[in-house]
Amino acid sequence: MKTNKNIRTLADLHLEIDRLKADYINKGIMLKYDTKTYIKQFSLGNLIKRYATPNSFLKLDEKTNISGKIMSIILPMLLNSTVFRGSGLITKAIAALVSGKVGKSLDAEHLSGIFNAVKSIFTGKKDKVKEEVAFIDYGIPPDSETY
Repeated sequence: MKTNKNIRTLADLHLEIDRLKADYINKGIMLKYDTKTYIKQFSLGNLIKRYATPNSFLKLDEKTNISGKIMSIILPMLLNSTVFRGSGLITKAIAALVSGKVGKSLDAEHLSGIFNAVKSIFTGKKDKVKEEVAFIDYGIPPDSETY
């Protein structure tokens, strides 16, 4: 964009040069800031904040059941390495088939419910202290005939 400036004196020329230098520096600063902002939106941390929220995972999981696929692989391996460690080949195969089918039926809502249940077991329930009911005084003296 060209603008016609009427530069008539040397002072006007120096003033225009200083203005253009300042404009050049400001545009450079803004370009660096915009570039950092643009790159930051594609950083790993920002992508995790944006797409790894529970709501977005549940929406994605409703369509593809990612958690079920993962659990159908992990659950048989976990059970065979812990619960069925000393079992035979047939027992491990049956356990793998059953746990694989159970794993496929699990979705994100079931997993979060299971996680909360296990978490509540380990955090423990707060001991509810029963408050003893204090003696209620109705205004009748204890050595009264009605007492």
